[in-house]
Amino acid sequence: MATTDVTKDTPQLFGHPRGLTFLFTTEMWERFSYYGMRAILVLYLTNYLLLHPAVDNVVGYGAIKRVLELIFNAGNPLGVQPLSSAIYGAYTALVYLTPFFGGIIADRWLGQRHSVIVGGVIMAIGEFVLMAPQLLFIGLLLLIAGNGFFKPNISTQVGNLYRTGDARIDRAYSIFYVGINVGAFFSPLVCGTLGESNGYQWGFFAAGVGMVIGQITYMLTLRTLPPDRIARVRSAAETKKKPLTGQDWKAVIALILLCIPTTFFWATYEQQGNTINLWAQDFTDRHLIHGLIDWQIPVTWFQAFNPFMIFAFTPAVVAFWAWQAKRNREPSTVTKMALGLFMVAISYIVMAFAAHITGPHEQTSWLWLLVFFAVITLGELYLSPIGLALVARVAPPQILSAMMGLWFITSFTGNLLQGYIGTFFSMMTKEHFFELCAVIAAAAGVVTWVFNFPLKPILEKKGPLHQPEVAEPQADPHMEPRLAE
Repeated sequence: MATTDVTKDTPQLFGHPRGLTFLFTTEMWERFSYYGMRAILVLYLTNYLLLHPAVDNVVGYGAIKRVLELIFNAGNPLGVQPLSSAIYGAYTALVYLTPFFGGIIADRWLGQRHSVIVGGVIMAIGEFVLMAPQLLFIGLLLLIAGNGFFKPNISTQVGNLYRTGDARIDRAYSIFYVGINVGAFFSPLVCGTLGESNGYQWGFFAAGVGMVIGQITYMLTLRTLPPDRIARVRSAAETKKKPLTGQDWKAVIALILLCIPTTFFWATYEQQGNTINLWAQDFTDRHLIHGLIDWQIPVTWFQAFNPFMIFAFTPAVVAFWAWQAKRNREPSTVTKMALGLFMVAISYIVMAFAAHITGPHEQTSWLWLLVFFAVITLGELYLSPIGLALVARVAPPQILSAMMGLWFITSFTGNLLQGYIGTFFSMMTKEHFFELCAVIAAAAGVVTWVFNFPLKPILEKKGPLHQPEVAEPQADPHMEPRLAE
């Protein structure tokens, strides 16, 4: 059977191409792996590894410590908490730098599907390597490299499922984003609980098992996925080596400009796994009902609040946008992103108030964290999935994976800044620390809102999904069939 482009005959499931369900499941397990180890990484560093007498035996520890002290503290020594923040920030930053290069490799040589397989295998190995404390940085390096192959190419394949002009693309990315957060919800409950109760190495082990399950799922369902976008473009003679148009370059520049304030979104948002984790451990009364129920919420379980709220709030947010659209009042994409940043600022105002009403050595109710996560989650829904859909919709197909990788670079720069900001957590009053985060997010929101005026016409001209119509290719005996028809 000849291989064809995405057509209306593609098998559907829940109103979308069947492949979306399998990409959803693959990403769910990969996020289970990533967020599982992220939930325990700072706790592992501050409570165990950096306090261990044998920490100098960790491969590369001395050199990496000196480099981080040079970057984050002008060469001066870093204490345990600031050093853990620097390590956490550098790791989460590099995890989002490598997708840019992974996208280029996929576009030019390896292809998106093979890149996902290579990246997943490397990441699974990295999680298991983390079980050996002396190999901490080797395990983190493997996760960084594997994510570079995996992350941009799994996201790009969601867009590949839809034809030019298909209005379902935005909804597809919101559904895909729910998959991310289903995995992120269960991972702290599983990996975090194992790490806190049985030893951190078992939390890393559970994360590795999740990555293996995700890879098996992906490889068993490859036939339900479309060919790589670049392969479809190359199959048409009229689009082969087609140069970027003036409108294409305007879209690229618009996306690059939006990367600037988005960096500051991640710099504040990603404090969840770093300083907010430490706030939950040291400054939060975790009794479910103080004085009545003695059971305390495990520290890592707070990392499940945000992903749970993502898939709890998403239907309401999407319905609200649809209600606004019917009345011609739905905000533009860029305005939504600005609103998301303002919500992040409000979430940190909540935390600053919680710190203000309690003394420096007192604990505050866990309900403050519940409110914090609710507000910051709404902010995330207004920015992160919208940004992914924006890239898929307007990026020129010749450089789509590279542009998706570039978008993830905002997480690289943001997490580097997040690690630096986090070093002040033990140096400032907690009230002032949270106020700092609120000011950063609010300032980025103002910049994004200002960008809306010049960028809105450029982005709207790109249409629902900037993907060239290509001719139906002839049967190719060397090309793997996309679907069993």
